[in-house]
Amino acid sequence: MTQITFITGGQRSGKSSFAQKRAEDSSDAPVYLATARIWDEDFHKRVKRHQSDRGEQWQTIEEELEISKHNMIGKTVLLDCITLWLTNIFYQNSNDVDASLEVAKHEWDKFINQDMTLFVVSNELGMGVHPENEIARKFADLQGWMNQYIAKTANEVFLMVSGIPVQIKGISNED
Repeated sequence: MTQITFITGGQRSGKSSFAQKRAEDSSDAPVYLATARIWDEDFHKRVKRHQSDRGEQWQTIEEELEISKHNMIGKTVLLDCITLWLTNIFYQNSNDVDASLEVAKHEWDKFINQDMTLFVVSNELGMGVHPENEIARKFADLQGWMNQYIAKTANEVFLMVSGIPVQIKGISNED
């Protein structure tokens, strides 16, 4: 059975650093499952910074859409991040929220049907500025619904606030 730790929070809240430390504490050879699509030079720099933060013990797999096609049985995996993965799905499905949510849920269910230790990073978009346009509002809805779906499947859920992990679901704080 997959052990899932879901880590969400705002931009630059410390999500990835916290997830990386937890994964490194769980395994000598963790897998970094990167879902980013490199859209521009600024984003390329962000990816390079994340890569330089990881040591040589990490195996990196880049996968924009089909996260379930990779065999992760028995591994410790850091999936970073759900928001970028959903962006790719949303774009592929012509910004259709219902179709994107269906695809994402189906792919998530296939992915977690492996025996692994999984740390999942996502953004909590609904706590910020209300999106100014229709597509951004649709994506924020998609993100919120998918975060809820993942949190239900998770054993532990952390909300990162200014670099501080606040546990909201888990062994010491059940549902």
